[in-house]
Amino acid sequence: MVTVQVSQAPVISPVAIKERTGSISIGEVISALKGEITGLHIKRAFSPELADEITANFNRNPGLNDRKDGVPGQYVGASHYRKNPAAYFAEAESVRPFVDALFADLVDPVRALFDALKRELQKRGIELRRARSEHGRANICRAICWSGTGTYSLEPHDDVAQVLCAGKDCELPAVANNTVVALNFYPSMPNEGGNLRIWSHKPTETDRRLQGVETTGYPYSPAYLERVPYHDLELKAGDVALIDGGFVHGVTRQSSNGKPRLLLNCFLGFAKPNLVLWWT
Repeated sequence: MVTVQVSQAPVISPVAIKERTGSISIGEVISALKGEITGLHIKRAFSPELADEITANFNRNPGLNDRKDGVPGQYVGASHYRKNPAAYFAEAESVRPFVDALFADLVDPVRALFDALKRELQKRGIELRRARSEHGRANICRAICWSGTGTYSLEPHDDVAQVLCAGKDCELPAVANNTVVALNFYPSMPNEGGNLRIWSHKPTETDRRLQGVETTGYPYSPAYLERVPYHDLELKAGDVALIDGGFVHGVTRQSSNGKPRLLLNCFLGFAKPNLVLWWT
């Protein structure tokens, strides 16, 4: 049994949320990388037809698995969460055909954004590439259906702790000194619930240690967050969301009937002033 210490009241951090309709702009992605935007919600960023095709490819994908790392959900792809660099990059290499099969002959909206961002950053003397090691390199994205059955489909967490603890022989921990950006594309959403909730709190290493989530950032207790304001991004299929993963965030309970909540997820951030890394 783990005893969680409750620290003093969480510090309330200011958030900058932007929501609009249309295609995502590279300027907004760069603003997020600089920490100027906490949450960006782009409605109808890609077509319903493309969303349906990606969802169908996920459902019949031979690489579809249940997560076994304590975070309930199904996925296609590789996650660095709770893995050493050798295991993560080797897995990324082995599952690449399954990730590619999510798109088959379709337009890949994640790769399109990656390519456009790469061109823009090159103009500024900044390299964008996928994280790598001697064991391989990261995939362009992973596909996930969270399936928690409690108050949240995905419990409140932050993405910085897992980056800090990604391993000594890994490029990723350097990104934690800057803004860890989580980028999500939503091919399928339930009729009710499944909102992306962002709390106005950006935990420190001390906060994580006192909450017993120092190495994972997952999960923060409801009692800890009880008095912290939050903002819900009410997502639909075809939407894109981009957030500062240093802020505590989670997914609200979703209706069990109807369409699943499926997202294509990746992370990115500055490892050096002239280098942005991309991984899953």
